[in-house]
Amino acid sequence: QVEIVESGGGLVQPGGSLELSCAATTTRFRFGPVAWYRQAPGKQRELVAALNNAGSTNYADPVKGRFTISRDNAKNTMYLQMSSLKAEDTAVYYCHVLDYRDSSISYWGRGLQVTVSS
Repeated sequence: QVEIVESGGGLVQPGGSLELSCAATTTRFRFGPVAWYRQAPGKQRELVAALNNAGSTNYADPVKGRFTISRDNAKNTMYLQMSSLKAEDTAVYYCHVLDYRDSSISYWGRGLQVTVSS
């Protein structure tokens, strides 16, 4: 069974930077499209950034120009580099990965708390 492990959350001041990572526990799993979601207090979970197999990216308007999604297939790891952080970025962040061969098979990370506060 594939397990997805997230790391890198924490507290950061406005204007600061933080990097989140998400790794699969087995080398036999090949990443298909990957994405990061977040859920702020009192709001629904929303898509933050997505990355397909060809390297094309898609970002939500509030994070465009500040966040960067990337992946390292050899390490079965995906990343979210966040910069110029704002208070409204405070949320629980979740990674989501699809199986390359079957997109109906996917996995969620358990969630990382990111708090932006002065």
